Amino acid sequence: MKHRRYLPAVLITVLLLGGCAFPGKHAITDEAAAAVEAGDYAGALELLENAEKAGEDEQLLHRARALADMGLADYDGAVDEFIRALSANSGYVRRLDVDSSYYLAVAQYRSGDVEGAKDTYSAIISLYPEESDAFLQRGKTELKLGERDNALADFNRAVSLRRDDPDLYIQIYESLNQSGLKEDGSVYLKNAMELNTKLTNLQKGKLYYCMEDYDKAKDALEAARNEGAGGNVTLYLGRTYEALGDTNYAASLYRAYLEENPSDVEVCNQLGLCCLDMGDYNGALNAFNQGLSIPDNEYEQTLLYNQIVAYEYLTDFDQASVLMDAYLSVYPDDEAAVRESRFLETR
Repeated sequence: MKHRRYLPAVLITVLLLGGCAFPGKHAITDEAAAAVEAGDYAGALELLENAEKAGEDEQLLHRARALADMGLADYDGAVDEFIRALSANSGYVRRLDVDSSYYLAVAQYRSGDVEGAKDTYSAIISLYPEESDAFLQRGKTELKLGERDNALADFNRAVSLRRDDPDLYIQIYESLNQSGLKEDGSVYLKNAMELNTKLTNLQKGKLYYCMEDYDKAKDALEAARNEGAGGNVTLYLGRTYEALGDTNYAASLYRAYLEENPSDVEVCNQLGLCCLDMGDYNGALNAFNQGLSIPDNEYEQTLLYNQIVAYEYLTDFDQASVLMDAYLSVYPDDEAAVRESRFLETR
């Protein structure tokens, strides 16, 4: 991995330059950006080669190339291109630079450079201390680095900037819970419930689910679904029915939703887990594979690991071993995977 410690200084210099719109040419780059939006990442890169030959605006060109690289899971390449975009210091839109910086941090994180991602969020915060999202995301990187106290301080700062946003409290709880800090996270749930008059049925349902009050969660989430809430309600409603022991109905909810929204990676993963729980291992594998077919998704590592587990349940240990070797070549620090690899060696 190509980790660069000079990024914060570059970023601060770029963001201070601020400016107006883009006076140069960018018609081909705009076409490439539309291709990225449509998921045609290879086509976008071809267009950007032409844009570069035509001398189009460098900042927009490198940013579009970085986004295409992310779509192709080339995170090191994306980091390079975002740096070039941020360094192309003529004719800036300041908010666009901040947006690119957030993407840069995501690319760094996914490439394994968690420290670099933290530095990038710190650079944003140093210039824009009211950026609640930057504190939230820096807190998540600090959890990954084992810096509990720093993470809590950043989460508290994020909340102080968005006290009336219950979804923020839920995000913080979920991050802490996933890091084994459920007790710390429960404080945020309690604070969110005190916003009762501001809560939607979906938000109430998510909070009740996190608090393990599944009957109340079901009632609130069913009400949210009747109001036309989207994928998030399906995910939490399905999880609630799973917690209540009705995995068959949960799976039917996930499948019905995915028929109309096949690119919802989180629901694909949850359907796979639900199928594993029901003993439907082929169904689980199909769900994980569906998620993996969707490029540039943040659940790729989870899906790859769960795919291996599905092959194990199917007693296809040879394929599981091949996939585990590939997985560990990318994620060598996953201790659970290392232990599972040792198990596969005995099969």
